[in-house]
Amino acid sequence: MNLVLLEGGRELQFCCYFKELPAVELRNGKTAGRRTYHTRSQGDNNVSLVEEFRKTLCALWQGSQTAFSPESLFYVVWKIMPNFRGYQQQDAHEFMRYLLDHLHLELQGGFNGVSRSAILQENSTLSASNKCCINGASTVVTAIFGGILQNEVNCLICGTESRKFDPFLDLSLDIPSQFRSKRSKNQENGPVCSLRDCLRSFTDLEELDETELYMCHKCKKKQKSTKKFWIQKLPKVLCLHLKRFHWTAYLRNKVDTYVEFPLRGLDMKCYLLEPENSGPESCLYDLAAVVVHHGSGVGSGHYTAYATHEGRWFHFNDSTVTLTDEETVVKAKAYILFYVEHQAKAGSDKL
Repeated sequence: MNLVLLEGGRELQFCCYFKELPAVELRNGKTAGRRTYHTRSQGDNNVSLVEEFRKTLCALWQGSQTAFSPESLFYVVWKIMPNFRGYQQQDAHEFMRYLLDHLHLELQGGFNGVSRSAILQENSTLSASNKCCINGASTVVTAIFGGILQNEVNCLICGTESRKFDPFLDLSLDIPSQFRSKRSKNQENGPVCSLRDCLRSFTDLEELDETELYMCHKCKKKQKSTKKFWIQKLPKVLCLHLKRFHWTAYLRNKVDTYVEFPLRGLDMKCYLLEPENSGPESCLYDLAAVVVHHGSGVGSGHYTAYATHEGRWFHFNDSTVTLTDEETVVKAKAYILFYVEHQAKAGSDKL
């Protein structure tokens, strides 16, 4: 299991929140206080993903070990998320979403008699104005990763407009079809796909096809319509998932297109619903981590990740962590990109 924990600014704040939670013992009596490993064969349902996530973070931050294996967290994942049982290759994006969703749901409960929401509100930097509700009350998950989309649908027959707001923890972006054709290593001509192309494809006005007819409340029947997304609220940590796997006939193929992305100064202002209400640097993001899939299919291959720490980039590959450089990072065929709010003066390499 590659467990990349981002550091610096908001993502550090996310980790610190879990590390500072009080410990909870999942066993009583003779086993109280012992480190417990949960397997799928155990009948006890009294397991906590939050607790094992907390223990894992504390162990990683102690710095006393050259390597750490999150076995206990791994077995709790098996217990809580049956989809990920076994040792076969799993999709990194699906795992990330399941992990964040389950952490969010657990955090909405009580903790040693103290409401988690009360603990969250004690941190002034995670105040209610910074939170986004997804499936109930706000948590540190939605405070850091949560944003809001406006989904705007227009009936092409009568012009009726329908708007709704959808919370999100990440944005899944298509790689535009014109960039999907495979090119040989020696063929460098032709346009290069950029992250801007993917974001534009996601937010541009789109006419829905016959299988997605809109139920117009004025026409009282399904009609042809257009759809457009706007970002109503940007998150503290912007997670962008590039949709590299798609179904063709009976196979799920991989789109191996290289997508150019910036290390600093990703400007999201042009995708905002009300850009005039945002400051000059409040929409800028810097890259913190990249997840890469190596291989040809979703059920095979291998995942590695690049992440930055104290201004240096590292490559995480299962049991090895190696120092790398920015030139290597920008050449990666990204699968998931993690951007954090820009903390200093904007750089020159904006998207």
